[in-house]
Amino acid sequence: MTPDKAYEWLLGHGRESSVLGSMGELLAWDQRTCIPAKGHAHRAEQLAVLARLMHGRATDPRVGEALARVEGTDVTADPRSAPAVNVREWRRAYDRAVRIPERLAVELARATAEGETTWEEKRPQNDWDGFAPVLARILELAREKAEAFGYASEPYDALLDDYEPGETAANLEALLSGLKTGLTALLGRVRGSARKPDTSLVSGHFPRAAQEAFGREIAETIGYDFEAGRLDPSAHPFTIGIGPGDTRITTRYFESFLPASVFGTIHETGHALYEQGLPQEHWGTPMGGAVSLGVHESQSRLWENMVGRSRGFWIHFLPRAKKRFPSLDGASADAFVAAVNSVAPSLIRVEADEVTYNLHILVRLELELELMRRRIEVRDLPEAWNRKMEAYLGVVPPDHASGVMQDVHWSAGLIGYFPTYTLGNLYAAALFDAASRELGDLDAMFAKGEFAPLLGWLRRNVHGKGGMLLPRDLVAEVTGAPPGPGPFVRYLENKFSAIFGL
Repeated sequence: MTPDKAYEWLLGHGRESSVLGSMGELLAWDQRTCIPAKGHAHRAEQLAVLARLMHGRATDPRVGEALARVEGTDVTADPRSAPAVNVREWRRAYDRAVRIPERLAVELARATAEGETTWEEKRPQNDWDGFAPVLARILELAREKAEAFGYASEPYDALLDDYEPGETAANLEALLSGLKTGLTALLGRVRGSARKPDTSLVSGHFPRAAQEAFGREIAETIGYDFEAGRLDPSAHPFTIGIGPGDTRITTRYFESFLPASVFGTIHETGHALYEQGLPQEHWGTPMGGAVSLGVHESQSRLWENMVGRSRGFWIHFLPRAKKRFPSLDGASADAFVAAVNSVAPSLIRVEADEVTYNLHILVRLELELELMRRRIEVRDLPEAWNRKMEAYLGVVPPDHASGVMQDVHWSAGLIGYFPTYTLGNLYAAALFDAASRELGDLDAMFAKGEFAPLLGWLRRNVHGKGGMLLPRDLVAEVTGAPPGPGPFVRYLENKFSAIFGL
């Protein structure tokens, strides 16, 4: 087989695998949104069978043979070409996949499907004892997976590489430790300010139907294509790219608290804009995919916070909000912006402000590391969680539902995922800063309802490049500097100094 023929075979094999994978995404979306209560057991079996099929395709010896035939030839001579990028990432995926036994792949699929179902059932009941055995099983499988992958320094690195290629626990610990110092100092200054936002503006009665309509209006205005997606409610907001022309988002609604749905919707719209902006001609290959979860998160955090919580955004949208929510009639733009940028240590990560958010991530990262290093076990999590929350944020959860059971991630087997949220914040600030330098006063554009310039910039510099570059290389190329905490810390300092008069 010639290198060209080998590449064509890999292309067909990869795209067919992606179609098969997209069926799993559709099953997952259905499970999280509208599956009948009695359908979960069968869904776990469906996902297990699909995992077996996917694992078989991912470890097919013909993939390794074709890769060896293509690598080092003219087909991959240009490292930025689609064939070179695809072969690079196919090789990485193949080398990892062949280390995972089919039994482990199937057990993980079944355990995590059951885990999500159990979490959705047990969390509202505050039933840690009913959830813990399921989580313990998932953790043991994750440890087995890490050992199968292999690692240079520690097991956590093997899992982290699934979400953020090239990152390590050592690098993240150093990064977050340094970031913690700056965040706690800023938090102290904010809490000492005499200015106290009136958060009652966003707490009251906000009918769900009006929230749904307002969320759709915002998502569509900033660029989400509803002909290629949909918005539904779920227990935990998420975005899922099922295939070309089908990227779906969800949110959740609380009639007594408006920000949960508004910023949950904007956050997921940011993810969806990335998915909808990826090069469709390369769908089903690494070149047509997202770079990493950190880069993905940079898009959601950029739109949620740097756009959605800006003064310009609410100059444009507050009059529209007042038409839907009469309780906002007397609110000024400045008062509303202060309310949605209130800073106070809280229990729930997804509702945390920008200053304290990454402290929530630090809690989760440290617990994941302790679990993977076998310094604690699942039974120890509630006490360890509460201890860290008190140390870093000064709050102690009154129950498991608002504490150790609040996130879906561990029940879904996503150990190693949480750090990408902080990386996303750092990437977002650097990208937003670069866009501002090129485009000018973005806040003034937002005030006029002009979001297309920023989206166009992201399409050109991030979305349209697909998986061409690794995460750090992409950010460095687009911004002119390697990723670091500097732009993010400056952004926070500038924003909250203005709001709180620091």
